[in-house]
Amino acid sequence: MIRRIEQNIAEITGFFILTCVFYLVAVNERWTFNSIILPESLLAFNMIFLSILIEALPFVLIGVFIAGIIQVFVTEDHIKKLIPENKFLAVGMSCILGALFPACECGIVPIVRKLVYKGVPIFAGVGFLLTGPLINPIVIASTYMAFGQDLRIALLRMGLGLLIAVVIATVISLLFKGNQLKQSDSLRELDQSSKRFPFLLRVKAMFIHSVDEFFDVAKYLILGAMLAALVQTYVSTSTVIGLGEGIVLSTAVMMALAYLLSLCSEADAFIGASFRHVFPEASILGFLIYGPMLDLKNTIMMLAVFKFRFVLVLMVVITFSVFGILLFLHPWL
Repeated sequence: MIRRIEQNIAEITGFFILTCVFYLVAVNERWTFNSIILPESLLAFNMIFLSILIEALPFVLIGVFIAGIIQVFVTEDHIKKLIPENKFLAVGMSCILGALFPACECGIVPIVRKLVYKGVPIFAGVGFLLTGPLINPIVIASTYMAFGQDLRIALLRMGLGLLIAVVIATVISLLFKGNQLKQSDSLRELDQSSKRFPFLLRVKAMFIHSVDEFFDVAKYLILGAMLAALVQTYVSTSTVIGLGEGIVLSTAVMMALAYLLSLCSEADAFIGASFRHVFPEASILGFLIYGPMLDLKNTIMMLAVFKFRFVLVLMVVITFSVFGILLFLHPWL
């Protein structure tokens, strides 16, 4: 117990300070900001930061809970049966499994971390990482509604997203061996000890692991949400849009916008639809496909979980694959 408190002392201190601030501002009437005039940009930053955080936290909680189940109840034998030994079949299977699994780009990171830790090849983990937030029933429905019940855009998003994810995972399978995870002693200890537990104690171990996973991941989510809020507050969207003329520049601008805004994949279609009359369809698809695969806040989270070189290469491969395939297919879209 004392060891766990020592390991999480920074997080516990942070929550204690936040609780004190909340009490002074919201509960104790003598402490208010009514007499202080804050800049509107700061208030906007605060609102955007909280909205990103509130939007993402439920998905992170679901993700760490699933990660806890995988950690305690899923064995290496289960994974071997699920993922084919053939590299290319494994890529295809992981992309399909991800497509059937509704998860936000924030919640998927701890799940993939756990799957890779349990023995899933890194390229299969990447396939799951890319298709999980992009191709699932919730995203399909939100895209269909956002684009005025246009099924074509929803199908293009799903179909091209799946194709690009397969290409990226295949490239990663050729570039990297090994799991590419940063090591965690606490995960190793829990993994070894949980195998000896009876069922109820394993359930307890699952919840303990989920809490540990939440503390591991949530601080990077907060940092990523803060950076995304800063960009949304102080970088003018109209200025960014003004840079995009022609299919090449407009696609690059929309992908950059998707990365910087860090919108949740369940809601980003409504923002993408607002650019429909400004940019060509391929550029809009760049926004819809690139954002769920890679954005500012999940970059921060991936850097906390995977090795720096792997994340850097993965970012380059994702960017060039989405950009190149959309430009190639642009005449037929």
